[in-house]
Amino acid sequence: MATVLFLNGPSHGHVNPTLGLVTALVNQGERVIYFCTDDFQAKIANTGAIFKSLGEHAKLPKGNPDLDKNQQLFDIALRMMLSTEKVVQHILDHIADEPIDYLIYDSMYPIGHIIGQILEVPTVVSHAVVAKPEEMIPQNKNMVGMEMMQDHPALGEYRAMVKRMNEIYGIEMPNLTGMMAHYGDLNIVYTSAYFSDHENVDESFCFIGGPVSMLNETVDFPFEQLKDKKVIYISLGTAFHMVNPDIYNVFFDAFRDEEETVVVIAAYNTDSSSFELPDNVIMKHYVPQEEILQYTDVAITHGGVNTTSDLVYHGIPFVVMPIGGDQPYMADRFTRLGAAVTLDKETLSPVELKEALNTVQKPEYRNNLRKIKHSFEEAGGYKKAVEAICAFKKERNIS
Repeated sequence: MATVLFLNGPSHGHVNPTLGLVTALVNQGERVIYFCTDDFQAKIANTGAIFKSLGEHAKLPKGNPDLDKNQQLFDIALRMMLSTEKVVQHILDHIADEPIDYLIYDSMYPIGHIIGQILEVPTVVSHAVVAKPEEMIPQNKNMVGMEMMQDHPALGEYRAMVKRMNEIYGIEMPNLTGMMAHYGDLNIVYTSAYFSDHENVDESFCFIGGPVSMLNETVDFPFEQLKDKKVIYISLGTAFHMVNPDIYNVFFDAFRDEEETVVVIAAYNTDSSSFELPDNVIMKHYVPQEEILQYTDVAITHGGVNTTSDLVYHGIPFVVMPIGGDQPYMADRFTRLGAAVTLDKETLSPVELKEALNTVQKPEYRNNLRKIKHSFEEAGGYKKAVEAICAFKKERNIS
């Protein structure tokens, strides 16, 4: 039995895909020590892993509302990096007596890259984001990349910290353009090779198919309102959920007069009381997605890996309205494969939305969605990931 150190940042979209992997590793006999923020303690502990808190300094900063969604992503990442010294020392203090055999960390969690260098142990990187860094930034006037960080007020403080870390640990700190993407000795990717269409990946990459939901949560929800109705599920995710509230009015206007339709909206950290909800709309901060999908006929999604994978596995047609991060890439891949329609959140109208939902319910779209589902299932899932990790351990004489 090996002792595994698992490091992840405070993001549902990055933690949730790992739950099945950790469960499988624990069942294999591995001792997994999983560091994350306190709000993820319950779901991580449920896998059988030993949960360790990253401490107060690792909390996710709030996005700057004056920046667009991709600028917010890099702004948050840079401000998180300012706490690196304290978080790294916190982790090292809490594993001082642990014989770590190998490390697993999220590809967008640079502290994992740093700890890997300090411990000098083999590394496995968990890729919850399928897109390459250059694919995450659409080339248009509304989206910019790391160049906007060059004038960031915290940049001087970051550079001073980098210098100190280099002197203390003798390691290579991530540069600004590289802090959002890291690779390990083994790379576990939560999609299929068919979906990603990435050429020239080396043998260190293991595509295991879309993540399978492992959440078993009890959430109060009026399921009786969904029976014998057409259900439209809308989820805009947890990372980029603060969209222009006018988009919700587009949703309301599109379906308010359809008595046989119920619209379920997962509006994370959004105050539903600020809207005049039509009678056929259920809007909640959090909904039990896995259970909702048992009733869902068609969906509207931001394009996150977790939600789109759930929709694919359930065979539910959907349209994609990307907001930021890797979502434009995800939307493009589903659209190119003929399995979805991409919508522009800035120009979307009720008429366009309804037409798109009708389109993706056509036989050809359902068939292309089934092809993606088949590719996910054939990829091997968490079982394949564990097999790859076992082979990885054997190559390195880790028992």
